[in-house]
Amino acid sequence: MARVAAIDCGTNSIRLLIADIDGDTLADVDRRLEIVRLGQGVDRTGRLAPEAIERTRIALAEYAAACKDIDRVRMVATSATRDAANREEFHAMVRKTLGRDAEIITGDEEAALSYAGAVRSLTSARPPALVLDIGGGSTEFVLGDGVKATAQRSVNIGCVRLTERHLHDDPPTTQQVAAAEADVIAALTEVRSSVPVERAASLIGVAGTVTTIAAIAENLPEYDADRIHGTVMDAATVHAISDRLLAMPRAARAALPVMHPGRVDVIGAGALILRVIVDGLGADAVITSEHDILDGIAWSLAT
Repeated sequence: MARVAAIDCGTNSIRLLIADIDGDTLADVDRRLEIVRLGQGVDRTGRLAPEAIERTRIALAEYAAACKDIDRVRMVATSATRDAANREEFHAMVRKTLGRDAEIITGDEEAALSYAGAVRSLTSARPPALVLDIGGGSTEFVLGDGVKATAQRSVNIGCVRLTERHLHDDPPTTQQVAAAEADVIAALTEVRSSVPVERAASLIGVAGTVTTIAAIAENLPEYDADRIHGTVMDAATVHAISDRLLAMPRAARAALPVMHPGRVDVIGAGALILRVIVDGLGADAVITSEHDILDGIAWSLAT
């Protein structure tokens, strides 16, 4: 048995998973999430904001303390850091705080890790399975045979990016929603050029946007990962919740019992992305997985 620590630093959140891996079994020891909005303004400025780096440092210091006695530790950083001209400032902060480097992984690497994390614990997904990972700055599409990824594409649409780019009013206007939809439609055209999405027999949604929408669909009184994992949302449900979230003012979204405070501002854009993709793929339903790139990072440390 090996104890490992995985850290995923995305555009909106930074997450930690400490787990024990024994053969084909991964058992959680500690799983944490902090919304730090590292990608604040990156789409507009091309740089990581000093206050965003500092928010990330505070959360990372807590994670570093939690995994100080663990030998196998891997931290990856994704869309916001890939896009930032001043990413060396981020690297320096990570070295000082964690005592090791973060890996800025490519979109394809991110996609492969997301697939590995998502499919291992889902027995209901029929291969070929298409994993959809909606992040803050990018969205990954990964087609695989149920064991490994066979084709993937990362595109620069994410809930933070589209909110900052288009959804400026509360709630957003019809014109703002249409502009965001156009970005997603264009991105899906990019994806089709390299990923044969029409072959997918199952669509699996991972990460906070999809799991939050699933929690709303289940009318949960509070967020419950065990209840959410493996749930299935049909296309009509995805549509209804997307429309509902985009029509809500911020205060109403914040009052939803399953809503993490750090997702309130961006969940409408995330729901829009999911709805447009479901429509574009002609998918009947989305299977929700609570396991994603974070679990994939952990599995990568098993050998």
